[in-house]
Amino acid sequence: MITVISFATEVKNELARSEGDSGCCRRAELAALLKTGAAMTIGGRSGPGLCFSTENAAVARRVLRLLKDEGAVTTEITVSRARRLKKNTRYEVRIPPQPAVEKMIEELQLMPASTPVPGRGFLRRSCCEVAYLKGAFLSAGSVNRPGAGYHLEFVSTNYQYAAFLLNLAQKLTLPARLTDRKEFYIVYMKEADAIVDFLNMAGAEQAGEKLEVSRNVKEVRNQVNRLVNCETANLQKTADAAARQLNAIRRLTEKQRGALPKKLRETLTARLTHPDAALSDLARIMGLSRSGVNHRLRKIMELANDL
Repeated sequence: MITVISFATEVKNELARSEGDSGCCRRAELAALLKTGAAMTIGGRSGPGLCFSTENAAVARRVLRLLKDEGAVTTEITVSRARRLKKNTRYEVRIPPQPAVEKMIEELQLMPASTPVPGRGFLRRSCCEVAYLKGAFLSAGSVNRPGAGYHLEFVSTNYQYAAFLLNLAQKLTLPARLTDRKEFYIVYMKEADAIVDFLNMAGAEQAGEKLEVSRNVKEVRNQVNRLVNCETANLQKTADAAARQLNAIRRLTEKQRGALPKKLRETLTARLTHPDAALSDLARIMGLSRSGVNHRLRKIMELANDL
């Protein structure tokens, strides 16, 4: 059975392979990953623990790598497969209850009621803010495949945290918006340029290039369709005009045609000989200007309508 990987998964796999420029960027990314994807566990005297869950193996490996950079906590990973519905594989990165976890929760501001402050702590620099959005996307983000409309989003169950992500994106000049969907709050972008900019900033340059190529192809296709539609409309207009002229000519009897001036008879004969020709082509055949031929044909139709 061939497994089809979604574009969002491709993007996350690419982002999970990319590295931050500094330790503060990696810490900001880890803070967002745990904030959006980890649940707190209680361990009695040993203090709290954390459990990060994802269906993406690359994201799970990324969390393990970033936790290793922290160096203060021990980790373990479990893999399980759902028995119902899609039967997806889930990866759980567990941080067992231990004294160092409480300090990490405080420093990374992982408590539900707290949100980081841009310009402070691990968000002192703009590159760290980008890394934070990268982590939020890896854990709770999605993006449409190229050609299916432009939409990238971050999902949260907490309004204050969603508003924080919105402000962070807007601080980075990304035109994000906030809406709600049932019990979730969605921070989203629908402009192609903004989505490409974010992917490039976060380190998914290949995905950004795919979107860019898809957008260019779509624009060219739309332009071709407009030209084809315009040409089709012109052809239909030409055919309708020629049909009206032929109907007018048929209403003229042979005697009435013979009574026409020589110039009108020549035009009448040319139209009967070339019933499908456009006005410009008919003018070229007769060696006349387009307006001259059009004037003669209008005169013929007026005479026919008078009958």
